[in-house]
Amino acid sequence: MPPIVSVRDLTKTYKGGFTALSGVTLDIEEGEIIALLGPNGAGKTTLISTICGITMPSGGVVEVGGHDVVRDWRRARDLIGLVPQEIALEPFSTVWNNVRFTRGLYDRPRDDAHLERLLRDLSLWEKRDAKVMELSGGMKRRVLIAKALSHGPRVLFLDEPTAGVDVELRRDMWRVVARLREEGVTIILTTHYIEEAEAIADRIGVISKGRIMLVERTADLMARLGRKELRIELTEPVAEIPEGLRREGLARTDDGGALVYTYDTHASRTGITALLADLQAAGLQLADLSTSASSLEDIFVGLVKEDTV
Repeated sequence: MPPIVSVRDLTKTYKGGFTALSGVTLDIEEGEIIALLGPNGAGKTTLISTICGITMPSGGVVEVGGHDVVRDWRRARDLIGLVPQEIALEPFSTVWNNVRFTRGLYDRPRDDAHLERLLRDLSLWEKRDAKVMELSGGMKRRVLIAKALSHGPRVLFLDEPTAGVDVELRRDMWRVVARLREEGVTIILTTHYIEEAEAIADRIGVISKGRIMLVERTADLMARLGRKELRIELTEPVAEIPEGLRREGLARTDDGGALVYTYDTHASRTGITALLADLQAAGLQLADLSTSASSLEDIFVGLVKEDTV
């Protein structure tokens, strides 16, 4: 089955000469959730805007559902729902009319039951007759999500959907995302909440300086790049690591009260057994041992840091 979104050698250079996207190639499969991570200015929003037909590419080809977003933009755009970062709504119109109007823009037949379900899922049903100008910021963002879903898109883009919103909205939105996934909707999101990407995304894409650094299944990425730390609490602090203990991956905490050993869980030998034996031989007494695994945030920060060197 061909990908629902296909991006080939996409570039975007603005009139001032700034290159926002440089040779981006990306395939997104139907029904998957992919999270795009990257620092501010990395090109995430430009990439989404170009796929959605809002920004014209400088080069390359983008297809959604087999339709070129430039030559066949109407059919491509018909498949897409977009929740942008900026809140742009008709302030004097009611919630219900905002959502119904958007569905009409896509030439969809009237379906009040579908719209009611959306508003109920997003805790907006009680506000359906309220004017948008009367809503809180969090409620306005819920309206944006409902508008994006009003025509039943096959591909949903969420550009920083939970930035600055309350916990309740985040919970409601991820519940809707889970239902959409069951229905086969493809979801592409950008987020600064890396723990959310780690929890819900099938694949992670890291973008930096307008280039895709990697796209990999979340579990595989964690297994490949994730490392563990063994923290060894000492009964007495040490001023420096004893000569016999000095090895790659071992560090002393600032106060000298603990040693931290970083190791690869997939290596044939972790070196922990030898390290513990050497600790005993050096006369160091252990007060406690604990381990922690690298999070996706650790991996992301490390990748972006390497790209800036």
